[in-house]
Amino acid sequence: MMQIQIHLKPLSINEAWKGRRFATPKYKKFTNDVMLLLPNHYEIPDGKLGIRIEAGLNARGDLDNVCKPILDIITKKYGCDDNRFMEVNLVKKIIKQKSEGYFNFCIWGIA
Repeated sequence: MMQIQIHLKPLSINEAWKGRRFATPKYKKFTNDVMLLLPNHYEIPDGKLGIRIEAGLNARGDLDNVCKPILDIITKKYGCDDNRFMEVNLVKKIIKQKSEGYFNFCIWGIA
């Protein structure tokens, strides 16, 4: 596998879009629903973190679009700062119907 390195600082999502972004009613409902479904306690290690997110999406779904909302919800629920995540592993699983959509995650500490 060939690695390519570009010597430019990556843009943050805030730098990439002009003006403020506002949460849609659909995103607010999703956040509330996920917050209720998540267990009240999840052991998050101290220090640097890694996370694996698996998302069940249709074939045309963009995997990278699920990452930020999920990280924001996890950090809101469990009170950790998402700047602690040093490694993000995203996995897309193809679903046949929209009603089969899902996501799961696992967080670990990085030495």
